[in-house]
Amino acid sequence: MKALIFNGALERRQESTSGKLSNYFSEKLNQIGIDNTIFNLADSGIPLFDLSLNRVPNAVKIMNNLFLEADVHFWLSPLYHGSIPGVMKNCLDWLEVSAQNKPAYLTDKHIGLVCWADGVHALQGINAMDAIAKSLRAWTLPFSVPIMKSALFESDNPSVLSSAYQCKLDLLVDIAMKKSGAYR
Repeated sequence: MKALIFNGALERRQESTSGKLSNYFSEKLNQIGIDNTIFNLADSGIPLFDLSLNRVPNAVKIMNNLFLEADVHFWLSPLYHGSIPGVMKNCLDWLEVSAQNKPAYLTDKHIGLVCWADGVHALQGINAMDAIAKSLRAWTLPFSVPIMKSALFESDNPSVLSSAYQCKLDLLVDIAMKKSGAYR
């Protein structure tokens, strides 16, 4: 069983929201013995989507292999102007190079969705990711975690995720493991 944590933000700092969430998922998966990889979009070198290139860029080949080898994904995104960041969508567009695979795209992969926003509209990012995942023939989990960023961390310790959100993220991991067959 392999899991992919797709950090769709352009934050490189470990103490960033995306860094803390990525690390939280990785630690939870490690605790239950699930091999996992964090794919940081900011460090990936994914170019602008362009199928007219003579050859597929190496960064895209690496990304495609990671996405296709993982049994379960967790997609993490901030909400930017009502949707996911354009660079995250651009990265997902590069899965087009797997269109001729058998099976194509992310067929039958299970994907957990997490989005955070400064206000209460993080569900818009979840909806955008849901539409993309389904277009790529994946199954999104029946539970997602839209986050109001002001409630994400403990008020007395802003480096620790709030217990309420820890419970939600743990539930997402649990559902993902059950759906993907890790728990029998």
